[in-house]
Amino acid sequence: MPRTRSLAWSELKIGVLTFAAIAIAALLIFSLAGTKGFSWQRYPLKTRFKDVAGLASGSPVRVAGVEVGTVRAVEFAGEDVDISFDVKKDMRSRITDKSAASLGSVSLLGESAIDITPATSGTPIPDYGYVPAAVPKGSFASMSATAQDTMQSINGLVTDLRQGRGTAGKFMTDDRLYTEMQQFVGSADEVVRTIKSGRGTVGKLLSDPRTANALEASARNLEDLTRRINAGEGSLGKLLHDESFSNSLNGATANLRDLTDRLNRGEGTIGKLMTDDAMYKRLNDVSDRLDELVTKLNSGEGTLGQLLKDKQLYENMNKTVNEFHSLLTEIKKDPRRYLNVKVSIF
Repeated sequence: MPRTRSLAWSELKIGVLTFAAIAIAALLIFSLAGTKGFSWQRYPLKTRFKDVAGLASGSPVRVAGVEVGTVRAVEFAGEDVDISFDVKKDMRSRITDKSAASLGSVSLLGESAIDITPATSGTPIPDYGYVPAAVPKGSFASMSATAQDTMQSINGLVTDLRQGRGTAGKFMTDDRLYTEMQQFVGSADEVVRTIKSGRGTVGKLLSDPRTANALEASARNLEDLTRRINAGEGSLGKLLHDESFSNSLNGATANLRDLTDRLNRGEGTIGKLMTDDAMYKRLNDVSDRLDELVTKLNSGEGTLGQLLKDKQLYENMNKTVNEFHSLLTEIKKDPRRYLNVKVSIF
């Protein structure tokens, strides 16, 4: 009996090892098979093409270039061809009614594949639902649609030109613009002829060597002036390079700022005049009185006013002054005649 149990356990171990090896081999085959996955990890979809271009069962299905499934069957549906394929379930949110399926190529050998554009903004397609087929590139329908769009654009352009829209449309329909364009071309031609003949500043610059030499000399002088300023020569050079001169200028600016601040604070006579209303009123009163005095003088009031206005008084005063001047002259000539002093002693 013990011998029989030993043999049974040995056989059991061999069976377990064999099963484990088969499971490992299956996992390796599955991993090497790519992205097909198990059946419960995929869901079925369909699409319909006019021409499958060699597409067969087992061909890959790609979403945005990433392989996510495999073609399961290719069958005729009238004049079209139905393609059934399985894709991963995690692609359901990316394959929607706004996606488009088209034929792609896996390699240069001509192996075909199904390429699906992802569209997360649409409604997910249910199981066995049809993914909309895109118009094949290079097909007659594609070229026809492109030609139709081009013709519509050309028709719109021609319509705009006929209605005078845009610069070209106005140029074709507006006679005034055409006339102005002709005048502009004529003026431009006249300017070119004038320049070529050497007339005007630009013409002399192009044809007269002296003008060009003078311009070159001016440029050299400007360059020399810039060099001297950079070297610190002259007032501008010192202003840029002499620190003491810059400090003096800063000091003058600071003094001017201090003076302005003092005036704004009402310090000094000018500051009080600017800020003190009482002083301003006194000066205004003095000005009014002076104006009143001048008015009285002009009207002949008072002694000074009469002196300014009364001609007779002016002549009498002038006569008196002249007589006094004559008297002084005679006294200087003979002072004894007028200055006779007698001294008596009692």
